[in-house]
Amino acid sequence: MTKIGIAITGSFCTFEKILIAIDDLIANGFDLTPIFSYNVAALDTRFFAAKDFRAIVEQKTGKKVIDTIVEAEPVGPKLNLELLLIAPCTGNTLAKIAHGITDTPVTMASKAQLRNSRPIVLSVSSNDALGANAKNLGMLLNTRNVFFVPFGQDEPLKKQNSLIADTTLITKTCQEALCGRQLQPVLF
Repeated sequence: MTKIGIAITGSFCTFEKILIAIDDLIANGFDLTPIFSYNVAALDTRFFAAKDFRAIVEQKTGKKVIDTIVEAEPVGPKLNLELLLIAPCTGNTLAKIAHGITDTPVTMASKAQLRNSRPIVLSVSSNDALGANAKNLGMLLNTRNVFFVPFGQDEPLKKQNSLIADTTLITKTCQEALCGRQLQPVLF
């Protein structure tokens, strides 16, 4: 089984789709280790109560969620994840990865993966990806070992700067990234 991390950040409206993607990854032979950002671990939203979402993810993956920087630091040297999937990847997380900021369990896991020259797959979900975060998106599109789940504008007339990944392509993107290839086309 291919060991990957599933790091989840706070684009709460996408969580139902992420749970479907988790099922698909497991059905395709991936062994998942869940990692939560601080907000995912702590915040109750109109979509899920934090404890309920945690319970679902832990039940699906069969593993306890990593939710501290201390727990995430050994991702590279000890857990030996073959790939880290960040789904959803908010604009905030995108910016932190682009600038090497390591202040959450997800960004620490990301740093550990890149430090060990292992792939990261980003499933973008951001209302400002084509605005304030466009430069960060551009930097990461050109960064070695960083791959993207194909994405596009979700509501171009109402939210011109918003991008969302096609979560149905998460498994295929991970499979390609493990071979060092970006799934194409990256823009839809």
